[in-house]
Amino acid sequence: MKLITNELLDSVILEAKKSPRKRKNYNFHPRDESRCNRLLNALEPGTYIRPHRHLDPEKEELMLLLRGKMGMIFFDDAGNVIETALLAVGSDIFGIDIPSGAYHSLVCLEPGTLFLEAKAGPYRPFLPQEMAPWSPAEQDAEAAGYCTGLERLFTP
Repeated sequence: MKLITNELLDSVILEAKKSPRKRKNYNFHPRDESRCNRLLNALEPGTYIRPHRHLDPEKEELMLLLRGKMGMIFFDDAGNVIETALLAVGSDIFGIDIPSGAYHSLVCLEPGTLFLEAKAGPYRPFLPQEMAPWSPAEQDAEAAGYCTGLERLFTP
């Protein structure tokens, strides 16, 4: 049995704060090959999650926000923003179910943001055709500016 406690959430958030990528996950599933992936994802502002999609029809993603605030962004095939959703603890919207095949990304809007994620396994690195070709790769110089532009979608 694994208990989900405030102490566990605090420790995953602390690891995200220390990470150069400004994020950290904590897996509940025992192996990458597990048929169901269940994990905590901790994020800090400025982390860049490149827009992507999951082509496997069984790879819908469920995210339930446990702490903080984040913005979800959906794109068409050309990279145009077609929908956004603001998720915040204590608000009417605190979770999202992402369909497979949809280009999406998210931005962290508050320090100490953390969500529970569930999706079909096994874990596999993204295929080239799953990465949005119109978006910069994480290591590209343009990534930070692109991320800032996505964050601005959620500022009044």
